[in-house]
Amino acid sequence: MSGSRWPVLLLGLLLACLLAGCCLVCLGGGWFLFNPITVSEAPLSGLSPVGGGTLRLFGSAPDTLDPALVEDVVSAEYVVEIFGGLTALDGQLQVVPDLAERWEVSADGRSYTFFLRENACFQNGRRVTADDVKYSLERACDPQLGSTVAPVYLGDIVGVGEKLAGQATEVHGVEVLDERTVRITIDEPKAYFLAKLTYSTGFVVDRQNVEQDNWLDRPNGTGPFKLVSHSARQIVLQRNENYYREPARLDKVVFTLSGGSPMNMYENGELDIVSVSPADVERVRDPANPLHTELSTVPQLDIQYLGFDVTQPPFDDVRVRQAFALAVDRQKLTDLVWMGMKVPAEGIVPPGMPGFQREKPLLSYDVERARRQIAESRYGSVDRLPPITLSISGSDGQLPSIIRALVAMYRDNLGIEIQVEGSKDILAAEPQMYYLGWIADYPDPEDFLDLLFHSESGLNRMRYAHVQVDELLEEARVETDATRRARLYQQAEELIVSDAPWVPLWHNVDYMLTKPYVKGVTYAAAVFPWLSSVYLEK
Repeated sequence: MSGSRWPVLLLGLLLACLLAGCCLVCLGGGWFLFNPITVSEAPLSGLSPVGGGTLRLFGSAPDTLDPALVEDVVSAEYVVEIFGGLTALDGQLQVVPDLAERWEVSADGRSYTFFLRENACFQNGRRVTADDVKYSLERACDPQLGSTVAPVYLGDIVGVGEKLAGQATEVHGVEVLDERTVRITIDEPKAYFLAKLTYSTGFVVDRQNVEQDNWLDRPNGTGPFKLVSHSARQIVLQRNENYYREPARLDKVVFTLSGGSPMNMYENGELDIVSVSPADVERVRDPANPLHTELSTVPQLDIQYLGFDVTQPPFDDVRVRQAFALAVDRQKLTDLVWMGMKVPAEGIVPPGMPGFQREKPLLSYDVERARRQIAESRYGSVDRLPPITLSISGSDGQLPSIIRALVAMYRDNLGIEIQVEGSKDILAAEPQMYYLGWIADYPDPEDFLDLLFHSESGLNRMRYAHVQVDELLEEARVETDATRRARLYQQAEELIVSDAPWVPLWHNVDYMLTKPYVKGVTYAAAVFPWLSSVYLEK
């Protein structure tokens, strides 16, 4: 996902497995509860809501609240609280049942039969049925809706391609067996399929609600919170009293979208949780500062990068791309611009990805070699390179400090002057070079390597194609041995980094301040519905 929280001890998950009569299996680089016949959720704790009250956060305006259209992390953080799907991620980023109470997997690994909860319902109290699931998945794949993410997250389902192409009126791989049972058939057995269903494209919506005008003003979701107001200044969520799982403990969550410095608001008692910026990080790191006791650091499964359109000059020459990768001093950027709040990238897949570990860093800083690569390219020298434009988000004319630093680094190290242009949608104009980020939708290397670099992926914005990379990624899709699968991804990453369709820059570490009276917070490395467990103790 273009565009935040930590796992708890594995021991707790192992104990839950033993109590549930399941085994813990590393599947596709991640740990999952597994039973050879069925997978289901452990019984809910039965705890009643604690505390109530209103949690106050600082937020950003979402691009959309339609689950089928979400492409960015900001929109996703609201949508996962308002809507839900058959499966979800929990605080440990494990796949758990959501609207489905359990599922069965066929012997060939291609058919998943989901059994909906008896009490699963929309926020207005209407019961969720298998027909709602089928409608929602087919709506997401309707070519008239124009979802760019549906092919990526639902494309494994048999019949999705024909539906997206307008060649079929339904998705044949989604079958309603009865009111509470739906079967989904995929094209090949894939270890990550259940994880893909945790992305919002697979969330369930209410057809009657969707067919109303301005339905997103009052979406009838299934999540733990419902949207009660949405303006340019504020978004307000309220506890869904009809929620079918453990009810949210908060009465409301208020996101302030504008109106002042988040850090000042936190210190003035106007916010309960805030993200720390580089300007404030030194003082909150100081053990003598009272704020230090409220600080949490949360490594993210994400990456920030420069991307190239490899079909546009001069980035149609691999040596030019390699030169751009070699000319970036990632350690200097993270130390000076980000005050040590980032982790310099050693490749593409972020550190901490379950089941993935590279043998050595794949990236280096080498100015002399970078200059030689330019000289050995078909352009011969920087003087013969065409004009280069870097596209970034935003259009207010102010260059972020990190962009100024990158431009200066390329000027000093390669003698290349780069023009910068801002845009609200930097990918719409097919940019020559662009600055973006990606955060994991689910904890699997496939979410970084296959989704972004396979030649046929709709998220391959670089137009990058490499036959051997495609073969490795396709083999990894169906590989059931976790060690072998990890090695396939390592080999693919090595080839991709060598080809340099990206310049990987760094991975984020969130610095979060949390008031002492805020309890039940779980910070993790990707987006998941975390607000329902939070309560206030004051």
